Amino acid sequence: MLNCIDASCFVRKFQIFSQEIPSDVTVQAGGAKFSLHKFPLASKCGYIRKLVAEAQDADLSMIDLSDIPGGAEAFELAAKFCYGINFEVSTTNIAMLRCAAEYLQMTEDYANANLVSRVEAYINEVVPKNLSSAVSVLHFCENLLPMAEDLNIVSRCIEVVASKTSKESWVGSSGRVDNQGSASSLNYQIKPVIDWWLEEIVVLRIDFFQRVLIAMKGKGLKHGTVGAALMFYAQKSLRGLDIFGTSRKKIEHEEEQGQRILVETIASLLPTEKNSISVSFLCWLLRTAIYLETTVACKLELEQMIGLQLEQATLDDLLIPSVSHSGDTYYAVDSMERIVVNFIEQEKHCDLETLYVCGPNDHFSPAFTDFIKVANLLENYLAEIAPDKNLSIAKFTGLADLIPEKARTVDDGIYRAIDIYLKAHPSLNELERKKVCSIMDCQKLSREACAHAAQNERLPVQIVVQVLYFEQQRLRNEVSGTLMGREGGCQSQKINNSAATSSVHSPRNEFIVLQQENQDLKLEIARLRMQLSDLEKDRPCMKFGMGRPPQYNKKFLNSVSRKLGKLNPFMKLPDSTIQPKPAKERRHSIS
Repeated sequence: MLNCIDASCFVRKFQIFSQEIPSDVTVQAGGAKFSLHKFPLASKCGYIRKLVAEAQDADLSMIDLSDIPGGAEAFELAAKFCYGINFEVSTTNIAMLRCAAEYLQMTEDYANANLVSRVEAYINEVVPKNLSSAVSVLHFCENLLPMAEDLNIVSRCIEVVASKTSKESWVGSSGRVDNQGSASSLNYQIKPVIDWWLEEIVVLRIDFFQRVLIAMKGKGLKHGTVGAALMFYAQKSLRGLDIFGTSRKKIEHEEEQGQRILVETIASLLPTEKNSISVSFLCWLLRTAIYLETTVACKLELEQMIGLQLEQATLDDLLIPSVSHSGDTYYAVDSMERIVVNFIEQEKHCDLETLYVCGPNDHFSPAFTDFIKVANLLENYLAEIAPDKNLSIAKFTGLADLIPEKARTVDDGIYRAIDIYLKAHPSLNELERKKVCSIMDCQKLSREACAHAAQNERLPVQIVVQVLYFEQQRLRNEVSGTLMGREGGCQSQKINNSAATSSVHSPRNEFIVLQQENQDLKLEIARLRMQLSDLEKDRPCMKFGMGRPPQYNKKFLNSVSRKLGKLNPFMKLPDSTIQPKPAKERRHSIS
């Protein structure tokens, strides 16, 4: 095989016949100059023959071939062929030699067994034999466009590559992409698929890789194999890109443009079928697209694909920095909102009322389980982004309102996110804090969350009152259920008792008493709210969101708690089986 010609050499001499015969023409090709002879060149090169014939000056001493495909290296091989010097032809130089021969018009019209026919014979014989040869020729065609395309070298190589990879993939590809994997384990997941052929085609430029993959799809390549190939190619091509930094690093314009085109092309090639590619990889690719500022269409397409399998994502997958101008949120909240909307849109045909259909083992349906997973994921996401100073109330509450109420069985996660947000934004006024808390359902808080909320000085007073009311109501319902259960267990004994005693202590009478006391409790809560409204009117300058609340607020809350405790009718029951819970040390913050 010939070594590459040193482009720094500007004068080259071929003394083929004899040192006594001086050169009569200088050829400039690809930045190099060759001192040659007209006769051997014109005898096989139609292009040079025409130049010599058309020259008015018989003493033509300079020929400019600066635009010859393959440059100086390709012309040197063609010149050696004209002089009858033997050289080795391989997959690394066959493409440029074919293009140079076409450029110089070295066809059968000017000499028998000319360079064009000889090179074509080699291509037709060697390229279809194996994958490596076809990929090698195709790779060296990247710098020979558009002539390599016009001569059908590219299309022939793509056909060979697609045929061989598709045929072998049906036989040897047994690996599948694990959709639960994280971005750090992608290499392990796709290893069974890439051992034999993807390592070969990964050297191709993205436009050629795209054409090869499209041809492979046309031959029936499986979606999982297509996804694995794209994952591997993206990781290899974008290996040096730091997308996990806190700031955007400066990249050369040409390099950045090439990476941007690569990401956009890969996104357009991704299979649209659900679970055909890892959601962790999709999130990684979206992170890269945001970092490189690709087109809006590219990012929207990736967001839609992530939404199709959002229940498989992890919190780390979705914490994507916005990497945008100053004043914006640290994380790409708008992107996350669109992802959740896409998830809900795909499930909109499923009525949430029917998602509770249970099987023989009383399990929720798969669709409802996905909603539960996404709801928990979104609660954790809100808690992570809550400390962002630039996160507006509208974005915070808008993201929380996306998940249907029926999918949020417990609101402890929402309460935690609210508490973190209020702590990170102490300048909010009373109305703004009420709006933030509006995304929480106080009836869905656990006892631990209620105990914390009752002493949380960052919450509006009305929210604290609601928490206390619903907790008191829950206690009443629990005790009522216990008493009615006890009544049912002793029913046979009460039948033997006197009618008067039975009527006094019957469950129905107990229930009527509880109803009356519940009404009294509601009236007391209404009265307390009116007192609270009067206090706010008397002190218009009072600010609840700035620093520590005034002292009388705590007294008022203590008063509310004492009044609600007095209204508890079950404290009067003698010999109650309900033991008072020991006092717990309460935290003042869960953030």
